[in-house]
This record gives sequence, C-alpha cells and structure tokens, in this order.
Amino acid sequence: MNPESRPPDPRHQRPEGVTDTTVEALGALSKALETAERARGALYDFHQLTGSADLALDDAVRLLRAAGHGPHADLVEREILGRNVIPGHWTFQIVEEYNSTYYDVFRTIERQIRQELAEGRDHLYEAEMKAARRTEGHPDHTAE
Repeated sequence: MNPESRPPDPRHQRPEGVTDTTVEALGALSKALETAERARGALYDFHQLTGSADLALDDAVRLLRAAGHGPHADLVEREILGRNVIPGHWTFQIVEEYNSTYYDVFRTIERQIRQELAEGRDHLYEAEMKAARRTEGHPDHTAE
C-alpha cells in the first residue's frame, strides 16, 4: 500500500461532502447489484442450456425411430419435447419476468441512489481502494 498515493481519477473521486459511510454504502449496493447481474447471467445459462437440451431431443427422437423404437420416440416427443419448465412457462418467460419484476427495478434504484448521493459516480469505493493500493511510479499501477 502507498500511504502517499494520489486520489482516483476525477470521474471516480467522491463529490464534496460524501462521507466514508456513504461511499461504503454505495459500494455495498453496487456489490449487491453485481451479484444480481451474476444471477441474471445464470438465468441466461439456464435458458440457453434448457433450450439446447430441448433441441437435442429432435436427434434423440429421430434416432429412436431409426432404431425401431417408435413408442419410446413417441414418449419423448409427447412428454418432454417442448415441455414447460414450470407450469405455463418456458425459460424465456422466466428470464423476462426476472428482468421486469426484479432486475430492471434494482438497476433503476441503484442508479437513482448513486445519482442522488454521489452525482452518479460509480465505483467510488473501489477507486479509492485502487488509489490506496497502487505503487507510485510503477507502470502497471497508474491512475488511469
């Protein structure tokens, strides 16, 4: 750590009057949003993997028929192919509902709070940590 470090770049400097506790609170809010971003990504993984599995069933049905297992192909086609993953919903609908019910609201409120408390500046906590931890004069520790 460098106790004599320069402050963060201007777009990451805390505005006048913003306290340490406010910076910490905004950092916690940002971390929570980042976690929701990861959850959203996992939902998209779920959506794409489930869709890929459903499309792969086409080959399974075709091959079961080609192997003379028509009743088994019929069972897969009837009971699994195109099936809802929860009652009345495919995965894209789950993603859409997550986005509109939770994620979009979360992002909007996080942005609003950041605007009201820190002039919209993002990652103040991390920028101050970077400033405190960089080695002055080291080319890989520059402020930019």
